[in-house]
Amino acid sequence: MDGRDWGTFMLPYEQTVEELKVKFKTMRAELKKREEYTPIEFVTGRVKRLSSILEKAKRLNVRMEDLEQGIEDIAGIRIMCQFVEDIRRVAEFIRARKDLEVVYEKDYITNYKESGYRSFHMIIRYPVQTALGLKIVLAEIQIRTLAMNFWATIEHSLNYKYRESLPDEIRLRLKTAAEAASILDSEMSSIREEILEAQKTFEENSNTTTQVLHAIHQLYFYHLVNEAIRSQEEFNQIWQRQDMEAMKELLVRVRGMISQAKKGNLPDGL
Repeated sequence: MDGRDWGTFMLPYEQTVEELKVKFKTMRAELKKREEYTPIEFVTGRVKRLSSILEKAKRLNVRMEDLEQGIEDIAGIRIMCQFVEDIRRVAEFIRARKDLEVVYEKDYITNYKESGYRSFHMIIRYPVQTALGLKIVLAEIQIRTLAMNFWATIEHSLNYKYRESLPDEIRLRLKTAAEAASILDSEMSSIREEILEAQKTFEENSNTTTQVLHAIHQLYFYHLVNEAIRSQEEFNQIWQRQDMEAMKELLVRVRGMISQAKKGNLPDGL
């Protein structure tokens, strides 16, 4: 091993991971606001451990002076999706970005590995502004479903334990589990519209409930104490019977009282 300052060597990769996590989380939030649905479930990232970098370099015969180009996944981003269909859409969003360059892609979903591993990988060049100037960093983006990620996480742990020499029995069971995960993804895709509709309804109901409680609290601000108490009692009854249409009507009435209060016309009550 050479005598370089490994902490300094890692800094651009650490910065790359943090910046990309923020950018993809922002993408998720924007898509959710624009379309009420986002293909990105959540985003994680990591910088490869030094021991793992050195082990991979040894396995691939990469010289120490060539690490920056020879090891492409020192900086890693993982994007999780609900459905297999979402993976292709996320990849399209990444290809269209102007703040990074896609070098090449590896489709382990269509062409999954013998072990059963499934994922979509994109190797990118990312310009990171360091204290010493601009540096182009290679990074890997993995896009998976939740089921794929669960399987891959378990496989990674077992490979680490057995130093990638898995016993045949475990290897077979992992492959069977990978097939089961693939079937799960297929089944979820077949009822995708029903799932999305249920999630949308849940979120709308949750938002309405939050808005009603916030509006009732505002009544106190305008000294409408009796109205606030009566509205809270009505809210409690509606909440018990889970009548969301009545909840929406209550929200309209409470907001009406707040609007009148802002104009100086205090209502006599509900």
